[in-house]
Amino acid sequence: MREHRYRTIAGDLRQRVTSGELAGGRLLPSEAELSAAYGVSRVTVRKALESLRDEGLIDSRQGFGWFAQADPLRQTLGHLGTIEAQLAASGLVPERRILDFGFVKASRRPRDVLGVDTVLRVRRLNLADGEPFARVTVWCPEALGADLSRKDVQDRSFYDVLPVAVGGAVQTIAAAAASDADALLLELPAGAPVLRCERVTSGLDGTPVLLSEFIFPAARTEFVVDLPSVDASIAPLGLRLVE
Repeated sequence: MREHRYRTIAGDLRQRVTSGELAGGRLLPSEAELSAAYGVSRVTVRKALESLRDEGLIDSRQGFGWFAQADPLRQTLGHLGTIEAQLAASGLVPERRILDFGFVKASRRPRDVLGVDTVLRVRRLNLADGEPFARVTVWCPEALGADLSRKDVQDRSFYDVLPVAVGGAVQTIAAAAASDADALLLELPAGAPVLRCERVTSGLDGTPVLLSEFIFPAARTEFVVDLPSVDASIAPLGLRLVE
């Protein structure tokens, strides 16, 4: 009987994954939820899940749960670009939803980086083919954001609407755990692994004009660096130990 039940559960989940109901990268219900839904033990549920993992349809990560398998969304670090452009280049439909837009007193990090007391803060959710892909917060000096509207940053990148030309950027990427708020937005368990990316973008004269924070689901994201030449070290480029 147990053998039959696990195959039935596996077949049902297989159909949900292959039909797109559970899209690539989307979390499956937890083992406890599946156990309750099918009226079986977690041992039976896990056997069904492991059989689908063997087929390459789903996978799991510690602290993340089970999710429908998908090729990771790749972003190159070789040039200064937008999420939307890189998703579109991968054949995905990008979407940007503005969560908050307003001028606020700068908290410590934006104040230290941008050197101002008041900033335009924009929080948004980026989606790829309708699936949450990143929570992004951008801080801009009040003087540079004074003429920008919510629609401006909804429809276009900050790089397109800033009244100054953009030069380069310094980007830092590190592992983190999803906060309760980010977990809700990105449809992850609280504390799930994420990649936190901070980008400081400067104008042509080297003055910082934007501070951006990106939170990506770790299971869906890869950053790729092209190295035109290789030195004697095999350590990853830009490696830094965090104290």
